[in-house]
Amino acid sequence: QVTLVESGGGLVQPGGSLTHSCAASSSGSFVTMAAMGWYRQAPGNQRELVATETMGGTLTYADSVKGRFTVSHDNAKNTVRLQMNNLKPEDTAIYYCNAVRLIGNKNIWGRGTQVTVSS
Repeated sequence: QVTLVESGGGLVQPGGSLTHSCAASSSGSFVTMAAMGWYRQAPGNQRELVATETMGGTLTYADSVKGRFTVSHDNAKNTVRLQMNNLKPEDTAIYYCNAVRLIGNKNIWGRGTQVTVSS
């Protein structure tokens, strides 16, 4: 079984920066991920894609974070980082790490971590 372990996040003032990281931990052999990235969900909203990177290096960003967030997926280590700069109050949400297994396209989700942007 694979578990996504998240770290980072927290409370930051508008304009500040945070780094989120996630690592896929397997109880058995290495599990190749087709993609890893981040989704987020704010109160009253549906979960939305923030940023992902495939194992081939294809990047996808939500329009609202382009130019401010950077995602980086390390295929060999099964890790993904999200560098968040120039944070805005509207970025406040629970951020969920996501991974998609190469074989079977199974989605794996982290438990979520809170990011709060406030003065």
